[in-house]
Amino acid sequence: MKKSLASRSGPVFLRGLTWLDALEHNLCTAFNRRARCQAVRVGFRIVSRLGDGVIWYALMLALAVAGGAAGRTAAVQMALTAGVGVLLYKALKHRLVRERPFITHADIACACPPLDRYSFPSGHTLQAVLFTTLALAWFPSLASLLLPFTVLVALSRPILGLHYPSDVACGALLGWGLARGALALWPAGLLPL
Repeated sequence: MKKSLASRSGPVFLRGLTWLDALEHNLCTAFNRRARCQAVRVGFRIVSRLGDGVIWYALMLALAVAGGAAGRTAAVQMALTAGVGVLLYKALKHRLVRERPFITHADIACACPPLDRYSFPSGHTLQAVLFTTLALAWFPSLASLLLPFTVLVALSRPILGLHYPSDVACGALLGWGLARGALALWPAGLLPL
């Protein structure tokens, strides 16, 4: 069985992690309390499931079909960058093996079945930020649709008991970094692919 990040680390790191875990436990509990309301729980479950990929596949298809050369280029850039994102977050999850909050803390309820076992980083948030960053670089007019959805995806993760806030924050930073890297390699507006 794999050891957790905490069990592979030295005493100084463990003291810091213990403090962070205590802080995050309180935040997780506060977020997760929202899922006690059925309407909130159902709404965030829907957002979470849409964030599994449905929205992003639909976005790429819509851009490729209706967005002309820019839409096709953006869709290819999104698909390739998202593939790198999947490889990165899976590698991190299997290396760091941080258990999900609902597994570690009995007072946090799992309000939606997870797609995989480990928590760090949030793949949903990584992909939401990645897709949104790339889409808005090419089509800024999509901001009013994509930004609120991305925020809801990020919020859904701790509310549903699936992630710690640091998982979400790191997922967002990784997604943003991957998107910015892709845009540095192939800037928005550079056509066609």
